[in-house]
Amino acid sequence: MKLTIVYLILACIATAANIGTQGLVAYLYHGRFALIVSICIGTGVGLFAKYSLDKAYIFKFAPKNTAHDAQTFVLYSLVGLVTTAVFWSFEFGFDYLFASAAMRYLGAVIGLGIGYFIKYRLDKRFVFQTLPA
Repeated sequence: MKLTIVYLILACIATAANIGTQGLVAYLYHGRFALIVSICIGTGVGLFAKYSLDKAYIFKFAPKNTAHDAQTFVLYSLVGLVTTAVFWSFEFGFDYLFASAAMRYLGAVIGLGIGYFIKYRLDKRFVFQTLPA
């Protein structure tokens, strides 16, 4: 139960990093492809935050060196492609259906919640248990 609560708190932090970055980019950049730029940059920030938090507090993973950490991050990112598709489907879907930034962010939060639920299981099975030291 404690791990579940810690994971939920850390997922909220990563979600705030993602959505906060999207909001900041949207505030600063109004050019062509502003929506996709804000979502991509927010996703990158959220990915790095989630990896750092999961590695340290959920899986207690200590890479042997920088190359090992990079290998783990690449695998973590590849596994995340599946969950990113879920997250983006909700965010773009809400944007399309409601044409509102607030609803787009709500869709993002819902998509991230579902994605993080799936991601924990994938990371536990395929990322942090299978890499050679």
